[in-house]
Amino acid sequence: MAEGPVRAGDSAGPEDPVVGTPYGAVRGRYENGLAVFRGIPYAAPPFGPRRFRPPVPPEPWTGVRDAGAFGPTPPKPPYSEAFAKLLADPVVPGDDCLNLNVWTPEPGPGARLPVMVWIHGGALTRGSSAIPVYDGRSFARDGVVFVSVNYRLGVEGFGLFPDAPANPGLRDQLAALEWVRDSITRFGGDPDRVTVFGESAGAISIGALLASPRARGLFRRAVLQSGAPEVTERDKVRRVVRRMAARLRVPATARAFAAVDRGALIEAQAEAGRRASPVVGGPAFGIVVDGELVPRDPLEALAEGGAAQDVALLIGWTSEEHRLWLAPTGLLERLNRLGPVALAAARARCRCGPEVPRGYRLARPGAGPADLVGQLVTDFLLRVPLHRLADAHRARSHVYEFAWPSNVPGLGACHALELGFVFDTVGVPEAERLAGPGAPQSLADEMHGAWVRFAVTGDPGWPAWDATHPVRVFGSGGPGLVRGPRDREMALWGHGAPAPTGAERDAASPGPDAAPRTVVRRLRRPGAMRRI
Repeated sequence: MAEGPVRAGDSAGPEDPVVGTPYGAVRGRYENGLAVFRGIPYAAPPFGPRRFRPPVPPEPWTGVRDAGAFGPTPPKPPYSEAFAKLLADPVVPGDDCLNLNVWTPEPGPGARLPVMVWIHGGALTRGSSAIPVYDGRSFARDGVVFVSVNYRLGVEGFGLFPDAPANPGLRDQLAALEWVRDSITRFGGDPDRVTVFGESAGAISIGALLASPRARGLFRRAVLQSGAPEVTERDKVRRVVRRMAARLRVPATARAFAAVDRGALIEAQAEAGRRASPVVGGPAFGIVVDGELVPRDPLEALAEGGAAQDVALLIGWTSEEHRLWLAPTGLLERLNRLGPVALAAARARCRCGPEVPRGYRLARPGAGPADLVGQLVTDFLLRVPLHRLADAHRARSHVYEFAWPSNVPGLGACHALELGFVFDTVGVPEAERLAGPGAPQSLADEMHGAWVRFAVTGDPGWPAWDATHPVRVFGSGGPGLVRGPRDREMALWGHGAPAPTGAERDAASPGPDAAPRTVVRRLRRPGAMRRI
């Protein structure tokens, strides 16, 4: 196998870049001076006898495989109409969905450039590397080899069965990182300078990989955007699988599900999970403790300081994460109408005493019930564990908050809004769906530049986490450093005590003085959003 770029004389485009991989050569495209390779398989198609099984290497090929277009995307249901207006999620048909893409400014083994590997979000049920917002050209333009990854989603990637290993989708991510270790030198990258970054479900996945002994040494730095290390209680995942099995009238086993038509399986998955929401909970797919790849709750392992101490972290959130979950479906207005009852339901969801919502009301005197509920649940699920993670990795963690409000009415500084700024793609139509027209390019320059600096040097440009809790705020007034902007709310949770584990979060249920179960059921209407 040839090392580095080679030229294929029989190519219709002889100037296109060709690079050898351990499984065969691939031909990409030169785009604006950058070499781009799309749809490179890092594992075999996960169907037929390989369905619901750990990934295996792809079959080697002879000749040169074309890598000019995005490869197939994993099976997934479409977004509801309300969210499809805001979030792009293209579908590329085909079985060979365990693939990745590479943007590089300098293919060849001599460059040894820093590498950034992107793991997309989508509640572990949606998303792909083909979303235009995730175009890697800006990273490659700035001297980074950029890699984006597809992995199995929903029941295919995170279903739990008695006759199949758990977490196949997370195992896909691990296989992609192993491909990067073994292959990225040929694309100009340095396998010893890998930064893995992801948002929401992608960040949650990275949290699990940070604590996994099997992932040790595969990356040097990690970025967790709007997602904290967590695991889902196993019975919560089993409930989704059982609901699907009942709808399909088959046993809740991998063998039975593998025999079901792929389209029917996706329809059953969409129906079984349609009422799940970060605000009100409900059964959902998630990473589970499996005793091997995920030996224990990753938050516990990381908070104790026994894992990933040599990995530098960049972690953060948006100011109004909850507005993407609540505003598009009208749940924001329903929560405001429910008033104190909604706050009682949130208290039950978060298993906290009355002093916590009372403290939020005092801290935010102008906020309505929906925003109070949203911030309460966001802190419980996200900011408290991320503060805990930063405390455990003090001096190796940098923390940010994205505070620029969308130009789309009602969204504010919502979940996923920062993505176009991180990727410097605020001008693409798919980013404008969420940000609206006229997003400030200067803010994209600042945020994208910080991510590149972190990948190159480990320092994004502001002080590391310490006892004063420095947070870089990216907002409409320009980036600025704020000390302890969330400390008042964190103190209400007794921050400094252990953060709630994944099992404790999943076990949250209304107490005797909480909102009636009928209220929680009313909030779980069709259209309520899962974690993006």
